[in-house]
Amino acid sequence: MKHVLLLTLLALAPLAGADHPTVAPARAPVYQCPMHPWIKSDHAGKCTVCGMDLVATGAPTVAPEGVVALSPTSVNVLGVQSVPVARQPLTRTLRVTGRIDDDDTRHRILSARVPGRVEKLFINFVGAPVEAGAPLATLWSPEVLTAERVFVEHLKAGSLVFTVSELSAAREQLQQLGLSEADIARLEQTREPSAIVTVRAPSAGTVVSKSVYEGQYVQTSDRLFEIGDFSRMWFVFDAYAQDIPWLHVGQTVEVTTRAVPGEVISAPIEFIDPNFDEMRQSTRVRAVLPNPHYNVAGVAHNLPHRVLAEGRVLIETPAVLAAPRSAILDSGTGPVAYVDLGNHAYAVRPLKLGRVGDGLVEILAGLAEGENVVTEGNLLIDAQAQLTREANSVAPAPAAPVAAPTEAALVALANAAVDAADALASDDFVRYEKLLPAATAAARGFALPTLTLGTSLKEARRSFEPWSTAVADLVHPHHDRLGLKIYQCPMSPVLHQGRWLQRSAPLKNPFFGSAMSDCGEEIP
Repeated sequence: MKHVLLLTLLALAPLAGADHPTVAPARAPVYQCPMHPWIKSDHAGKCTVCGMDLVATGAPTVAPEGVVALSPTSVNVLGVQSVPVARQPLTRTLRVTGRIDDDDTRHRILSARVPGRVEKLFINFVGAPVEAGAPLATLWSPEVLTAERVFVEHLKAGSLVFTVSELSAAREQLQQLGLSEADIARLEQTREPSAIVTVRAPSAGTVVSKSVYEGQYVQTSDRLFEIGDFSRMWFVFDAYAQDIPWLHVGQTVEVTTRAVPGEVISAPIEFIDPNFDEMRQSTRVRAVLPNPHYNVAGVAHNLPHRVLAEGRVLIETPAVLAAPRSAILDSGTGPVAYVDLGNHAYAVRPLKLGRVGDGLVEILAGLAEGENVVTEGNLLIDAQAQLTREANSVAPAPAAPVAAPTEAALVALANAAVDAADALASDDFVRYEKLLPAATAAARGFALPTLTLGTSLKEARRSFEPWSTAVADLVHPHHDRLGLKIYQCPMSPVLHQGRWLQRSAPLKNPFFGSAMSDCGEEIP
C-alpha cells in the first residue's frame, strides 16, 4: 500500500507543478492627466496643457469595439453627466419675421372703363380713407356722351319705336361704361346727356395707390386707384422646410412690432401655402390680426400697412422618445450619442433623428427608453474613442515612453485653428483648403475629432466645428496668456454650442460665414 501511495504522488508531482503558472511581471502604471486624459506618460510628471500632476491609473484596459472606458478620476474631472432617455413632449419656440399687410381678399383695383381725360380728382393723396360709393374722380369721355344720347333717344321715342330689349341693351351699355344706378336714374329724369362719368369706390377702405392726375388721358383698363381694407390685417411670414412639420392651421402666433411698442397681438394661423417656393426654399404663412388692436387698458392702436413685425409660435407635440440636444454629436458622418453602461464605460450609438425642439431631439432609432445618455463630457469621450480607433488600426510596436505634447505644439495647434477659422468666416474655401494640411499636422499628438475638407464650405464647416470646439477647450486655460479670444455660437449646426479661436475682435463666425457673421459671444 505504501508503494502504491508513493507511485501516485510521484505521478502527480509534475501535474501539480503545471497547475501553478509563473507569475507575470506587473505592468507599469500609466500616468494620465485628469483634465486631459489623452495626455499620458510612463512616468510621473506635469500635464503639458494645464500643468496638473499626472495621476497613475494602472495598466490600460482593452474595451470592446465601440466602447470607451475612462478612469474614475477622468470621469469626475471632466464632469461626465448622463440622463435617462424618456418619452416626453417636444417644445419648440419658432421665431419668425414678416410684415403686416392688408387683407388680400378685400383689396380692390379700379381701372378706367372708358378712354378719356381725368377732369377732377376727389382723392389727391395715398392713405386717404374712403367710404363705399364715394366719388374718387371724374372722367370726360366721348364714348359716354354717345351712349347717354342713345339711351335718352330710346327713352324719348318710347316703345312704339324701340323695343324693351333695345332699351335694356342701351341701359346695359351705360352700366358697362361705369355709370351707377343713381347716375342712370338721374339721366332718366333730366334726359340731358353728358360726357362726364364718375369713378366711385366699390367698398370702404384706404387708398394704397394712386396712378393718375388731373388732366391726364387714360385708356380703357388703365389703373386708376388701389383700395385696401384695413379693418383686419394679415401677418405674413416665411416658413422654411424644417419649420413646416411644426406648423398647422389654428396655432396662435404672438406678433410684436416696433410700430406698436410693448404690445403683443395674438392671432391664429389661417393659411399655410402648400406651394413651396424653390428659389427662397420657404412657403408663405399668414395669421389674421384685428385692426385696430386694443391693449389691456382698452386703448386702440392702428397697425400700419406693410410694417415689419416679429412673430413667435409656441409649439408642443405629444410625447415622443426624446433625448437632450446636448447628447447628440455629429462630425459629418451622422448623428451619434454615448450611452452610460456603468463602471465608467460608454458605448457609441448611431442615431436616426426626427424633429428638433428647443432642448430635446426626437429619437426615431438608436436609443431605448430608460437608457442613460451622456449630456456633458461626450465631446471628450468621442475624442478618446477616435484616438482609440486610430491606435487600434496601427500594428502594435514595442513599448516606449509616451511623449506628451509640448507647449510649443499647443501654440502651433492654436495658430492653425485661428487661421482655419478666419478662412471659413471669410467664406474662403480655397484658402481653407491650403491651410488644412498645416492644421492636420499641428493636431498630431492631440486626441481631436477628425478634420476633413469635404467638397463645399458646408461640409468643411461641419467637420471643422467639433475639431475647433475641442481645440478651443484645450487652449481655454491658456488663452489669456497666448493673447487669444474664444467665442461660442449657440446656433452652430452640429454641436449647437460650437467654439472657435480668434486673435482679436470683432467676432467672425466660421460656422455660418457671411450668412450670420456676428452670431456668438465671447467666453471669458
